Amino acid sequence: MAPSRLVVLISGSGSNLQAIIDACNNGEINANIAAVISNKANAYGLERAKQAGIATAVLSHKDFDSREAYDAKLMDVIDSFTPNLVVLAGFMRILTPSLVQKFKGKMLNIHPSLLPKYQGLNTHQRAIDAKDDVHGVSVHFVTEELDGGPVILQAKVPVLADDTADTLAKRVHAQEHIIYPLVVKWFSEQRLTMEADYAVLDEKQLPVHGADYPQ
Repeated sequence: MAPSRLVVLISGSGSNLQAIIDACNNGEINANIAAVISNKANAYGLERAKQAGIATAVLSHKDFDSREAYDAKLMDVIDSFTPNLVVLAGFMRILTPSLVQKFKGKMLNIHPSLLPKYQGLNTHQRAIDAKDDVHGVSVHFVTEELDGGPVILQAKVPVLADDTADTLAKRVHAQEHIIYPLVVKWFSEQRLTMEADYAVLDEKQLPVHGADYPQ
């Protein structure tokens, strides 16, 4: 089976990007990262990509008059690298329907909550404020609903009595770096697909909340 071609979109430090780079380099994932694209020129993830010998591109949203114009150009840039899979790894943009449709079933995102809980931002503080015992992270296919696509895999962490948003985030990040490369691996092995509004792994429909990663 030929290696998958990945394009990774980032806006920040790129810690999940690094986890995927490492998994590709050590043979855990049968894939090559064709390019890393950022909407921010100072994103440290671009430096991670350069250190790994991966092509990079910067496309600033500030250079465009509308979200539609930006996403049209972004589509062209992504297409130029002919990816099998587009991986959103901390890409802090809400995507237009046309971009989502273009890569439907071939675009993944990771979100720091146990979806469908806490779509959007500030998830760690929201979990603490709600006095949740358990928090976590979800990997899902991207659809036009923000953080609303079919969930593939979740990892759970306890919420401790003395947690702050920062301490809880660190615990969640550790799980992100495990489950995101795993889901990319499944996709690259052609074991994972999106059918209608659910995810399918090894020809079995996953539950609404995805599979649980064993702790």
